[in-house]
Amino acid sequence: MPSIPSFRGSGRGPQQQLPRIPIPTARAIVDCGVYVEGQRLPGRFTHREALAEVRNRGAGFVWVGLHDPDERQMADIAETFGLHALAAEDAVHAHQRPKLERYDDTLVMVMRTVAYVEHEMHSVSEIVETGEIMVFTAPDFVVSVRHGEHSELASLRKELEADPAQLMLGTGAVLHAIADHVVDSYIEVTQSIELDIDAMEEAVFTPRNRIAIESIYQLKREVVELRRAVNPLAVPLQVLGHKPDVPLPKEIRRYMRDVADHHAGVAERITDFDEALSALISAVLAKVGVQQNTDMRTISAWVAIAAVPTMIAGLYGMNFTHIPGSEDVWGFWLVVVVTLGICVGLYVNFHRNNWL
Repeated sequence: MPSIPSFRGSGRGPQQQLPRIPIPTARAIVDCGVYVEGQRLPGRFTHREALAEVRNRGAGFVWVGLHDPDERQMADIAETFGLHALAAEDAVHAHQRPKLERYDDTLVMVMRTVAYVEHEMHSVSEIVETGEIMVFTAPDFVVSVRHGEHSELASLRKELEADPAQLMLGTGAVLHAIADHVVDSYIEVTQSIELDIDAMEEAVFTPRNRIAIESIYQLKREVVELRRAVNPLAVPLQVLGHKPDVPLPKEIRRYMRDVADHHAGVAERITDFDEALSALISAVLAKVGVQQNTDMRTISAWVAIAAVPTMIAGLYGMNFTHIPGSEDVWGFWLVVVVTLGICVGLYVNFHRNNWL
């Protein structure tokens, strides 16, 4: 009887994989607009049509916003706008360090985004959520690529569209607006974390209040993550604000210096947070040490009180013939009264010295 072939396969040879269906680039594009003389042109454009419209006019620029593009989608964008292959690869794979690079007339800026996560106080949970925005700017286009759900730019785009004078400054105005938006989010997160630290300080220094040191360590770890996301952006902002060879209008460089000042303030506050949390950890450890010493004194005091009746009972429990008071009616009660008197005296003495 011939054997029936297995539906699971024999395991020999490479398994056949289903072909991957490419997702259209339009699925990754959140918005695509053409801006001429500070105004957005009516109608909807694909990224190719938008760039062609700008270059045919010889004025204006394109702003394309992408969210979590894959390799195929980013390759299509890179081919259309002439982006460098290395920069396009970085745009697909997130978790880049904040930086500023220049490829001919195209500036590439990477910024880490942060968001505060609501959580229960004194609980071990995620407090700071991070994402990423990568911005490509050239004289006639802006391509913003973002990763993470909290870093949306739709509201920022509406604010810019309501200010044509700002958009007339060109693509540098969009770069400044995104950088300013990111730094403003840093300020909001640091304000929320400052409230958490204030609440922890109040809990730590409240008498007879116990706090889990794990929650302080968790907040300190989140502050470290926040510092890694925020601090490296200082160098790109300084370059954009002070280097005259950067292809940005003088007015935009002035705006960038203002953003750099705000960023420096945030970085200083994060350093203060780290130092404050280190001091809180030391305070909690010292408080635990003091509490342990207090507990040991209390235990030692009760042991000393219990040792008195134990010693007396041990003496009178010996098998000797002549034990004082053993043959008298009042002997037992005398021993009890003396024992209680000594114990009460020890209790009063320990209580007076705050051992009990």
